[in-house]
Amino acid sequence: MKTYIFILLIICSNSMLAQQSLDTIYANDKKNVALFFPKPIRQGITGATHFVFTYNREKEQYFGLLQAKPGIESNLLAVTNNGKVYSYILKYAEELPRLNYFILENESIGNEVPKVLPTIKEKKVTHLKKDKMDYFYRACTYVLNSKYKTLATIRKEGMQLQLQKMVYDGDEVYLAIEIKNTSEINFDVDYINIYVTNGNAKRKSSYQSLQQEVIYKHKMPKSVMKGLHQRFVYVLPKFVLGENERLEIELKELKGSRKVVLNSKL
Repeated sequence: MKTYIFILLIICSNSMLAQQSLDTIYANDKKNVALFFPKPIRQGITGATHFVFTYNREKEQYFGLLQAKPGIESNLLAVTNNGKVYSYILKYAEELPRLNYFILENESIGNEVPKVLPTIKEKKVTHLKKDKMDYFYRACTYVLNSKYKTLATIRKEGMQLQLQKMVYDGDEVYLAIEIKNTSEINFDVDYINIYVTNGNAKRKSSYQSLQQEVIYKHKMPKSVMKGLHQRFVYVLPKFVLGENERLEIELKELKGSRKVVLNSKL
């Protein structure tokens, strides 16, 4: 989590050098503090677990809710779907000065991705990317063909989602996943997201979820026909679960209501 925030701050460093001190938002565990952004929220993360920022991950919306437990001050980092980055200091307070914050676009500290890159660097990155993709292909093929011991399984609504293998290789981690359709209806895949979670999802005041970047997908299925199964591999930047953290795999049906969520402590 800290690594993700650090990388994002490095990307936005030019803008941050020129900005003034960050505004402070106060929260507590008795009331919800609402933050309304000028564009839908794509990602939001707090620097400490006693501050929790919740927003709709499945359908992008303009607002999120903030709660806090007593503790030292922290920060909130949010990214909207147009790549704008927003950052605020968070503090706990028994009495809240405001319950609603309407955030303007000019409060952004910068953009998530630089707009211009030198032409020479672009060519070099493209060449390295192709080499890396070739390596990923060979490594994923090996992972799928090698023996495995199932790590976690969940069955729901005629669907089985299974994490079969987790392999670390340098700066990446490979997840071998299987979807099995035991229902009488074909399952069209909308998305499969990977999260690192901390806390209990039923108790939002202590729950934190960070979506992981997927840098390569090998044999990712668009659909799983009834009675069949599909195995594939996701490649992610290397991460290691903390003592209270869990790996979450979320499978969502396209144009349907079925959703399967697999949690594993590993």
